[in-house]
Amino acid sequence: MAAPSLLILAAGLGSRYRGNKLNDPVGPNGETIMDYSIYDARRAGFGRILFVIRQQIELTFRGAIAARYGRHLAPEYVYQEVVKLPPAFHAPAGRTQPWGTTQAVLVAAQTLHDPFAVINGDDFYGADAYRAMVHHLSSGAHEYATMGFVLRNTLPELGPVARAICDVGADGYLTALTELKNIEREGGRARQIDAEGHVRSFSGNETVSMNMWGFTPQIFPQLEARFAAFLRRAGTNLMAEFALPEAIGELVEAGAARVKVLHSADTWFGVTHGHDQSQAAESIRKLIAAGYYPRKLW
Repeated sequence: MAAPSLLILAAGLGSRYRGNKLNDPVGPNGETIMDYSIYDARRAGFGRILFVIRQQIELTFRGAIAARYGRHLAPEYVYQEVVKLPPAFHAPAGRTQPWGTTQAVLVAAQTLHDPFAVINGDDFYGADAYRAMVHHLSSGAHEYATMGFVLRNTLPELGPVARAICDVGADGYLTALTELKNIEREGGRARQIDAEGHVRSFSGNETVSMNMWGFTPQIFPQLEARFAAFLRRAGTNLMAEFALPEAIGELVEAGAARVKVLHSADTWFGVTHGHDQSQAAESIRKLIAAGYYPRKLW
């Protein structure tokens, strides 16, 4: 069996960050979060590296990738555009942004024919997560997988975030996935304040999916069917997006997919808000000091 591939979602606009978060440095030599992800993935045993990007950033993105580690890997590219929709669907006039992470995965359908993982380009998952995902994808299992993190290990010090809360059965498989917005740290716990001002408390021990998934190619027709259903109900909304956790949650609820929940005790971090960059840089500095990474990756 070929080594599993890694699909990196890098087409998002990052409106809350107010900058180019994929290229902002967090390492001592200008390394980005994505650089550490690729370093961890290659060490874990991933083979092909594919980026989902938008054509309007292709030249600058390819140039930045080649400059950083062009000698170490041969990356491939697929393109997420507003007009890339299932047959019989058309983007409404005035739509300018892509349709979310479900569409981002679907644009790789003609390129990926073996097991693969999906990650966000601006999220740091930790080396253990990549090793566990490679082990699952290389095992010959037909089930999908998501990497589960402990909620408190995924919350920034400041600012609300969205998190996909996993309900996990006694057999270790996902039974439900609920995407919640406006979750924030509250000491060692967490809370959510919804649009009506209602407060929901969390222990902080809950399992959350951070958009690190393991799939076989059988996921593509399933996602296309769910994406088509989404377009039928919301395709005229110029801002609507269909997030991958929502699509997978629908498949699980319908009994159409089994998703094994892998577990990582590592601390996740990312760059959702502008102030997250300095915190991410400090986290990397500590990991280098502890010997998890060399001072210079490539």
